[in-house]
Amino acid sequence: MEWVETTGKTVDEAMDRALAHLGVHRDDAEVEIIEEPKAGLFGRVRGEARVRARVRPSGPRPKRSRRSGEHGDRPKSSTPRTDRPRTEKKVDGEVRRPKERTTPRPAAKERVEKSMKGPMKEDSMAEGISLAEQGSIAKEFLVGLLASMDIKAEVSVKELDEETVEVSVTANPPTELGVLVGPRGTTLQALQEVTRTVVQSKSPSRTDRILVDVAQYRERRVAALGRFAQQVAVEVVDTGEERALEPMSAADRKAVHDALSENEGVVTRSEGEDPRRFVVVAPA
Repeated sequence: MEWVETTGKTVDEAMDRALAHLGVHRDDAEVEIIEEPKAGLFGRVRGEARVRARVRPSGPRPKRSRRSGEHGDRPKSSTPRTDRPRTEKKVDGEVRRPKERTTPRPAAKERVEKSMKGPMKEDSMAEGISLAEQGSIAKEFLVGLLASMDIKAEVSVKELDEETVEVSVTANPPTELGVLVGPRGTTLQALQEVTRTVVQSKSPSRTDRILVDVAQYRERRVAALGRFAQQVAVEVVDTGEERALEPMSAADRKAVHDALSENEGVVTRSEGEDPRRFVVVAPA
């Protein structure tokens, strides 16, 4: 998975945006801080925080070649093989030596090629799975899940950019799809994680961003959070006191950060640990 670079007024904000873009939990991502904002006069902050992140690789570890004298391996003896003493056995008064090896050992190059043949083939297959194929795998899984739950709905796939695909579930009327959303979208978030895991099992070396939406919930959720964030910003500016919001998912925190990113009267930051991580809106 390629690195995704994001920015924010704080490191936490930039990190939340990266995790929301990847669609994974903090424990499933590798995050590197590229640049932190600098403190200016009168407590103001200059510049932006910049981080980069990627999905933590889950493929099999490459085999390590054993070389002489490395990582505690026993160094090869400088004595030629033919000069080493052979073990002798005495049977019924007669000394017998072990027979000479008649089958030649495979060359080192051949042994390495044979050991690498399997992983190389697997990696090439994983790299060959395109974004469209990942969307097809996700769609097939969701269609089967809906059938097992006896829910009649349509599943469509749309590529949002070069590394993001959205799988949407729609129905008319959409009332029976509420079970797939859950309170505050918690079930939908879990459904997205499961779908991503299914896709990742088919392509361990490459999994792009997989988004799952049900009855256009995400679009409506982002709009509602934006309106709520603006109301909180007005209260913070009027009172001059910061306000901590309730714990949210990474996607919801990103929606709040984005909604207030151009509001010069307030600044936002994330605090706490998942799943109790939350956004704080403070006066600028």
